[in-house]
Amino acid sequence: MDIFSGKTLTDKKHQTINAEEILRNKVAALYFSAGWCPPCKQFTPLLAEVYNELMEKKSPFEIVFVSSDKSVQDMRQYMQEMHADWPCLPFGDPFISELKTMYNVKSIPKLVVIKENGEVITEQGRKEVQDRGVHCFKNWVQAANIIQNFTAD
Repeated sequence: MDIFSGKTLTDKKHQTINAEEILRNKVAALYFSAGWCPPCKQFTPLLAEVYNELMEKKSPFEIVFVSSDKSVQDMRQYMQEMHADWPCLPFGDPFISELKTMYNVKSIPKLVVIKENGEVITEQGRKEVQDRGVHCFKNWVQAANIIQNFTAD
């Protein structure tokens, strides 16, 4: 993934992951969120459910958590309690601010779905997930031009 070139992510177990490897040939959703945010805590379980269903279908999809938490402990607690098994940018990584600027993040939660090159598929990922659940992925994968035998029906 071009915008993640040379970047590392971490998983729930705090292990380092090469961002390019995990995001290659996938639709990515950047999830801007925080544990102190009530709307985030309301939306996160639904997003985790959709993510888990897509993973069961072996869909070319990944969520990257972009934290607005106030401490690394708060971020880790939020991830352990509410998240699915998606990776995150390390707490305090300067790339977080760059992404917020790049994708015009003014409030959270925000789910920005992007192509491998960083081009936006939709800035309305949260609404689409709330309205359509797992079925929104079909449009995302088509927009990303990823060959895939995905059926949400």
